[in-house]
Amino acid sequence: MSGPGFIAAALKWVDLRPDVDPLAGTVRHDDRSAGFSLADASALEWALRLGEAWQLPVTAITAGPPEAQAVLRDAAAFGPLRLLLVTADRDAPSEEIADALALRLDGAAVVCCGDYSADRGSGSVPAFLAHQLGAAQALGLTGLTPGERGRLAAQRRLDGGRREHLQVTAAAVISVEPGAARLRRAPLSGLLAAREAAIEVADGGVAHRPRVQVMRTAPYRPRPKMLPPPRDPLPRARLLALTGALTERTPPRVVRAPCEEAADELIGYLKDKGYLT
Repeated sequence: MSGPGFIAAALKWVDLRPDVDPLAGTVRHDDRSAGFSLADASALEWALRLGEAWQLPVTAITAGPPEAQAVLRDAAAFGPLRLLLVTADRDAPSEEIADALALRLDGAAVVCCGDYSADRGSGSVPAFLAHQLGAAQALGLTGLTPGERGRLAAQRRLDGGRREHLQVTAAAVISVEPGAARLRRAPLSGLLAAREAAIEVADGGVAHRPRVQVMRTAPYRPRPKMLPPPRDPLPRARLLALTGALTERTPPRVVRAPCEEAADELIGYLKDKGYLT
């Protein structure tokens, strides 16, 4: 996909309301509740805004199985010029997804992504994609201001309530937070046209990389604490030392009191035992 330049919105087809089995912990997906996340909706809105500001065509692209065409059908209502599905496994890792998308995004001025997905939420695809395209990357943006064609100002949040202001030059891959923009309302004509919109399907063309296979997992077991053995030679004395049967201790007691008095009792106990100062 080469040319004079275009804007791309990379969307992820994901189940927005997965069903988790409370006993087995397995996740069941339902394609009827699949779509793109709020972060991806913000990315689509910014792709449309940049396309309007710079007079460039907008492409909506996704990677996934054939069922992922649904997310492009949803995006079609907002007016992107081109819809492209890159075939890939549903659970493919981020690096494979980025490789598959990069083959079709050559020549993009800006690729807009959501800062995290609604399933795994790693937010790593934009970084891998920028690497594959050899493009600049600006991730986790909270706002954008388009300048002259190929330039935009961006802001992202830092720790401690601070903000960082960036000047981004195309070609670039950006990711935006859900609150960076609200996706516009699709017109009725767009909703009707989306039903018949043409979706191109391209082969991902990326060989699967070897994956790490988890053979077995086990609960964490702390190492046993090494204690010196009792020195008394008599078996009974050794048992008493090990069990602490004759050791003086404060007997347990039950306190029945209102909330405030019960809290005072707990705090007093923790101070007596040295847990609080």
